[in-house]
Amino acid sequence: MPSRFSVVIPALFGAFLVMAPALGRGAPDSFADLSAQLLPSVVNISTTQTLKPSQRPAEMPQVPPGSPLEELFKNFSGPKSNLPRHVTSLGSGFIIDASGIVVTNNHVIEDADQITVMLSDGETLPAKLIGRDDKTDLAVLKINPRHPLPAAHFGDSDKARIGDWVIAIGNPFGLGPTVTAGIVSARNRNIDAGPYDEFLQTDAPINRGNSGGPLFDMGGNVVGINTAIYSPSGGSVGIGFAIPANLARDVIGQLRAFGTVRRGWVGVNIQPVTQDLSEGLGLPGAVGALVGNVAPGGPAAKAGIRTGDVIFGFDGKKVADARGLSRIAASTPIGKTVNVDLLRNRQHISVRLTVQRAAEPPVRPQHSAPPAKPRKTSQLGLSLSPLDGNVRAEFRLPGGVQGVVVTDVMPDSPADEKNVRAGDVIVAVQDQPVRTPDDVQRRLDTDLRLGRKVEVLLVNRGGALTYVALRF
Repeated sequence: MPSRFSVVIPALFGAFLVMAPALGRGAPDSFADLSAQLLPSVVNISTTQTLKPSQRPAEMPQVPPGSPLEELFKNFSGPKSNLPRHVTSLGSGFIIDASGIVVTNNHVIEDADQITVMLSDGETLPAKLIGRDDKTDLAVLKINPRHPLPAAHFGDSDKARIGDWVIAIGNPFGLGPTVTAGIVSARNRNIDAGPYDEFLQTDAPINRGNSGGPLFDMGGNVVGINTAIYSPSGGSVGIGFAIPANLARDVIGQLRAFGTVRRGWVGVNIQPVTQDLSEGLGLPGAVGALVGNVAPGGPAAKAGIRTGDVIFGFDGKKVADARGLSRIAASTPIGKTVNVDLLRNRQHISVRLTVQRAAEPPVRPQHSAPPAKPRKTSQLGLSLSPLDGNVRAEFRLPGGVQGVVVTDVMPDSPADEKNVRAGDVIVAVQDQPVRTPDDVQRRLDTDLRLGRKVEVLLVNRGGALTYVALRF
């Protein structure tokens, strides 16, 4: 399995065997009966990939000719060959249908030429890839067994509480079926693995080869799919992450039905509401998803949603943050019309929106350019310039972009702390459009006299609008 997951998590029982009896069930006397029941549903997965010579890393470092190290590295790396090389990797998975449907991680089988599944009784079977989803790191395989197989069942991961006992079953280091136990350490973890992160965190030991294996609750239900670990040094730190079952269930169903995932699309770019943004925009709290771009002709535009709206409810569900809205919208059936609850100019409104199918967004090229000569510097540490033809050419800004361009950012300034960069275009300050550096400065001077502590800029970066809250 890929190197980003190839670290070790230590055993942990000693720290958690003593529990306050008033807080819930104590530790089980043994996991033996539950393990015996669940082990047959877990499989080992091995893959083979062919690397062409151009894909292979350099086998020997560059050393000076005649150096004593030259012969050493030559002997260590072995003879060079232009022939393709086969590499193998190991992972885990589990059966969800007696007919031979297997779930695992996408990164376990990604780019594999051949996938083989080993059942708990040692039988090996070739597997066919039904579908995979890199955004949630899930994949579904099909094997053809000679008889019905024992299948695992998904539980309700929303009911998994911090402190609940869980067991992980997998194939660490290729040793074969292995059971480890721990607790749910945290919920809704974002590790920047994808746009829909809401991992369960566990201290049940998860090692290389465990990826794709199930995380079971004490009722024998799958509440997560073991996917990643955190280890800054590559050593054991006891922090593992599992895809929650409630997120995986819908993705797996679509992969089985269509071979791909059909996600809902709203047509907005959103960002979290931070404490500074909340204060600067006069919002009741750091809750909801702040709308930046609204795609022309998209569902949100048709529904009347605007830049600056804060979405706090979608289809009857509360939107705690931007990631929450992304997950809710993606899982909404395509074509469904929903209520969207908004906060606009401190007023609560509700609109009706029809969800469309998401398409893969184009990748925007990232351009860099030397800063233009600064013409105006604000109290926020920004050097600003009006958008004329020379500046547009220098920063490759299209004609449709309007505002004031940032030409330089002072080190350690409020703007520098919030990652404002040269080439950003300030479209508005406190929702007031600006066209010249003087417009920006006048607004800043006014807000300083009024005692405002946070200034909110609407910034266009590479065609995407985002709000930036800068504290004076």
